Amino acid sequence: MTKSVFYHAGCPVCVSAEQDIINLIGADNVEVVHIGEMRNRIDEAEKAGVKSVPALVTPSGNVLHINFGASMADVKG
Repeated sequence: MTKSVFYHAGCPVCVSAEQDIINLIGADNVEVVHIGEMRNRIDEAEKAGVKSVPALVTPSGNVLHINFGASMADVKG
């Protein structure tokens, strides 16, 4: 992985965190994945270790859970 991946579900907390992440590390360094719209990426997020969103997966594979917006179980519905 060469970019960080920011997973979120589109809630206000997630959207605010997305803007902060982009401002901190730059739009070219992060892929934003709205898993509410890209549900096919939920399995990928879980395999990366994401337990709740918003979360940032770093290029080295570390998962940084930011605030607590929604658990993955809530996202899956």
